[in-house]
Amino acid sequence: MILCLDIGNSQIFGGVFDSVEHTATSQLLLRFRHQTDLTITSDQFGVFLRNVLHENNLDSRKITHIAISSVVPPIDYSIRAACKKYFHLDPFVLSLDAATKTGLKNKRLNPTETGADLLACAVAAAHYYPQNNLIVVDLGTATTLTAITDDQELIGVAIMAGMRLSINALTNNTAKLFPVEIALPQKAAGNTTKGALQSGLYYGHLGAIKEIAAQMSAEIFHAHTTPLLIGTGGFAYLFETAKMFDIIKPDLVLDGLRIASALNR
Repeated sequence: MILCLDIGNSQIFGGVFDSVEHTATSQLLLRFRHQTDLTITSDQFGVFLRNVLHENNLDSRKITHIAISSVVPPIDYSIRAACKKYFHLDPFVLSLDAATKTGLKNKRLNPTETGADLLACAVAAAHYYPQNNLIVVDLGTATTLTAITDDQELIGVAIMAGMRLSINALTNNTAKLFPVEIALPQKAAGNTTKGALQSGLYYGHLGAIKEIAAQMSAEIFHAHTTPLLIGTGGFAYLFETAKMFDIIKPDLVLDGLRIASALNR
């Protein structure tokens, strides 16, 4: 089994697959989340991992590989140390250097600026949908749109504040607005403050994603070639009823880590 960990700014998203091979049909046996804590120790995280596996009837001794992506360098040492101490494994860390095999040609001017989580999503998308032009929309702390050609070229990215960041910015910088649940609004014209916030957040994101995807399509793929629009990340499910995405794969980052780990063994 392989344990995959995506260390994000808000949460650590983890999962366990029954197969470590990138060509195999691998089943995701478990997914879990842990708040990203800059003060976490290797022992705290190691015990957490062992406990979450045990509580889900998975034997930690059967973990043979660990793969990590991280955009939070201050806790990387603690996470790697936990893997070594509690699993006796040196984890594969998805790197942005040229020596790391991803199956993609990164055409950005500075490829090392590409977020590891973003790269993992792109690796999985290109693997599952080869010979397709793709735009991968990852709805996490930030919302990112990544353009990938049918030649496996990662062309470029757009980044905007994610849904939780957006609502936090509103409520932290205004006197009368308050935090609300991030949910599908009942109507566009909210007749309460809660409804108004939910509407603005949802339809603002919906409109922004559609417009950025349309501009990317015109610039990169041209009007006659419509790319597949793939939604992933924690908030992708909110847009199911909008029929905006061709495909929703919420665990794409974990799949990408599994695939990249196999490519680099």
